[in-house]
Amino acid sequence: MDNSINKEFDSLKLENQLCFSIYAASRLMTRLYQPYLDRLGITYPQYLVLLILWERDGISVNEIGAKLYLNTNTLTPLLKRLEHLSFIKRIKCCKDERKVLIYLSEEGKKLKLAAKSIPHEMANSLECTHEKARCLKQELEILINHMLK
Repeated sequence: MDNSINKEFDSLKLENQLCFSIYAASRLMTRLYQPYLDRLGITYPQYLVLLILWERDGISVNEIGAKLYLNTNTLTPLLKRLEHLSFIKRIKCCKDERKVLIYLSEEGKKLKLAAKSIPHEMANSLECTHEKARCLKQELEILINHMLK
C-alpha cells in the first residue's frame, strides 16, 4: 500500500521533471559562458542581443524581442545598458518615431572580433560532439515550437 502511494506521486518528483532539466541546463550553460563574457564586459542576455546584431544590424526592438522571446519591458533596460556601455546606438525610425532601431556602434562591431572564439571554446568545454549538439538543439527547437502554439 505504502509503495503504491509513492508510485502514484512519482510524477511529482523533481528528478522526473523535464522542466527542471531544461532549467538546470540553461543556468549551467549561462554559468559556463560567464568567464568568456566577463572578459568582454557583458552579460549573457547582452551577448544574445549582440549575436542578433552581428548577424543583422539595424533592426527594431520588437524584432530583437521576438527572436529572444522577450517583452519590450524586459528588453529596454538591457538595450539601455548596452548603449551606456557604448556597444549599440538606439535611433528612432524617421518614418515612424514610435519605432526604435538598434545599431551596433564601432565598439560593438569591434566586440564581434573579440567574441569570435567563444562558440569554439564553449564547444570544447562541453565535450559534446558537433552532431550530438546539433541533434539536441533540433529537439529543443521542436519543443519550443510546440510551446509557442
